[in-house]
Amino acid sequence: MKRYPACILCTCVVPWSESYEFLEDLFVDEVQRMLKTTKHLYVFGTAGEGHAVSNRQFKQITRVFHDTMRAGGAEPMVGVISLSLPTILERIELAHELGVRHFQISLPSWGALTDDEVRAFFQSVCGGHRDCLFLHYNLLRTKRLISPELYAELAEAHPNFVGTKNCTDSMDRLRGLMTLSPQLQHFPGEVGYMYASQLGECGLLASLASNGAAINEFFEAGRRRDLPLLIERYSEIASIFQELIAAVGPNAHIDSAYDKVLWKLQDERFPLRLLPPYVGATDAAFDRFAEFVRVKCPRWIPVVE
Repeated sequence: MKRYPACILCTCVVPWSESYEFLEDLFVDEVQRMLKTTKHLYVFGTAGEGHAVSNRQFKQITRVFHDTMRAGGAEPMVGVISLSLPTILERIELAHELGVRHFQISLPSWGALTDDEVRAFFQSVCGGHRDCLFLHYNLLRTKRLISPELYAELAEAHPNFVGTKNCTDSMDRLRGLMTLSPQLQHFPGEVGYMYASQLGECGLLASLASNGAAINEFFEAGRRRDLPLLIERYSEIASIFQELIAAVGPNAHIDSAYDKVLWKLQDERFPLRLLPPYVGATDAAFDRFAEFVRVKCPRWIPVVE
């Protein structure tokens, strides 16, 4: 039995004013629109600038996200990123007090953790919060990737460890994830989903979620194991990603720079700025990218209701 449902999992990005204050109304509108695509949303991954917010901002935004998700009949998931395990635990407690029970965690990254240190991290986080569910965000920004073999061990040790987010295109790694820890729900990105969905049940970590119809078609094709349709749709997705990277250029390098451009397709009021010192995309880059999508990939233009 899977510990978490197979679903489309999507990030919410955070809008900042020119003085870097949280723009609550725009954020609430974003969450409400995204809920029309999927009930499984999270905030404070890399795209949500979980690495950059202060504790004050973390608590303020988590409260708004929690309340908006609950009002929409959905369970909020909050990401926790820090170099410090005590800070990670403090933020889990802050969110727990607000009513959050689903968390997305990543490893502390000042130095790459050894296997024993990974085990100690999961014991502190999962072992200390048995009434919560945890999904692990596995990425090289933490200086190491958890292997499928270690995931299998951690899944046996912690019943409240429920899933992973792995943006890999390695068939070997995906097969290892799917076969060695089948009780976890694994969420690959679009390219990984094409292969993983052919092996068994998995979720989809969707970057192009603003157009619910197109991304749902892609997700359902995987559930049916319709590989020809998956490949056809992914060719469109790949061209969009290629153009997005070209439009944004080499200066912006944090995920949120790209995800905010994608969301701005849905809501042109949405600012592209990131919390300092990180650099976001420019309005000119957005205009170039939006024109490409309108002309070359109209299927992926969001439908605004």
